[in-house]
Amino acid sequence: MAERIGDRAVVLGGSVAGLFAARVLSEFYHHVVVVDRDRLVGVVGPRRAVPQGHHIHGLLARGQQIIEELFPGFTKELASSGVPTRDFGTSLGWHFNGRMIRKVETDLVCISAGRWQLEERMRERVAALSTVEFLEETDVVGLRTSADRARVVGADVQGRGDERARPLTADLVVDATGRGSRTPRWLKELGYAEVAEERVRVDLTYTTCDFRAPLTVDPIGDDIALISVATPGSPRGATFARLPDRYALSLNGLLGDKAPTDPAGFLAYAKTLPVRSIYESVSVAEPLGDPVAFHFPTSIRRRYERMARLPENLLALGDAACVFNPIYAQGMTVAAIGAVVLRDHLQRGPRPTRQYFQDLAKAIDAPWDMSAGGDLGFDGAQGRRTLKTRLGNAFMARLQVAATRDSEVSLAFMRVAGLVDAPSALMSLPMISRVLRSSRAR
Repeated sequence: MAERIGDRAVVLGGSVAGLFAARVLSEFYHHVVVVDRDRLVGVVGPRRAVPQGHHIHGLLARGQQIIEELFPGFTKELASSGVPTRDFGTSLGWHFNGRMIRKVETDLVCISAGRWQLEERMRERVAALSTVEFLEETDVVGLRTSADRARVVGADVQGRGDERARPLTADLVVDATGRGSRTPRWLKELGYAEVAEERVRVDLTYTTCDFRAPLTVDPIGDDIALISVATPGSPRGATFARLPDRYALSLNGLLGDKAPTDPAGFLAYAKTLPVRSIYESVSVAEPLGDPVAFHFPTSIRRRYERMARLPENLLALGDAACVFNPIYAQGMTVAAIGAVVLRDHLQRGPRPTRQYFQDLAKAIDAPWDMSAGGDLGFDGAQGRRTLKTRLGNAFMARLQVAATRDSEVSLAFMRVAGLVDAPSALMSLPMISRVLRSSRAR
């Protein structure tokens, strides 16, 4: 057990990032309060406040490792309840331009649970901690600071039906409110500089339909999912996943392209995918309802680490710090990585807020470069293209081809895609040689 360094910590937001934060903070503070505008305890199924919760979510291999570290036995618990768990490298059929890369054992674990299922189990674990309290159906009105505005000392919160806000004092406030974070606005109102941002506009739309199990035509079998990755050469993508009680197909379109939400239009869109087996399966499957869509316009990275001045005792985690294109399934895993950064920060004792954001930025660099760089491979995506981005995309196109022939290349790719290894693992001289040799052979 870590040494307690304060009396109360407040987490703004009770979704996945907020739950990771609460779990870590429970080791360092006598009392942790999780504030959320939604009802949390006892909720089953996708929450109203999480519109993307209806769609397929991926917990990458590094995320599974961290969740198992923070919540021991979590993976086994999910598996015992029927959630498919398999090897990350053999249970996912990754297709680029219609060609599947080599399946290979990785000793990394893939969990095929819906977003709400992961969140529900995490919430149960966090709620069982004696030091954690959920303050539900409560809005965060603003931050409370010291007289000189140099330190955050809590937040003003207002419950549903309350006439006025009340103060909630805290030794530390962690913003885990997601993409709608108001921290940049609050900082500006307190007299701090505007938070610099990097943006990549992709104009993505997810359209998801669930299907009854078992499938008449089943291209997945004992695996977890087929993934048809959108590429500049084949810009429509899909994830077809086996979940505990159903199958789900998420179709994704970029740059304004989107699958219709009527059943006939949805199937027609699926028919255009380069992986033909997906359409052949769902065209004879029984849908469990009409398709639903979720629009994601822009990836946003908030550069708190570049601020010359920040108030102490205010941190951000998850989408409140960096919003990733969900097509790469990095969001929940980067939130988990951020929780580890938070834990390391607290273990070192009193340290400046800016140091936390500098450490968080280092952890975000690799996944951001991968997702933002991948998006900028599409001509219509809006964002800053560097020479590094262009060279990286040119190399990745060759690597995707090489991985269809070379198991070593495929293994290296999966470990990097799973955020277990850094992208530099793909850039060693032996790996570059394998990629160039295999891609030329193709």
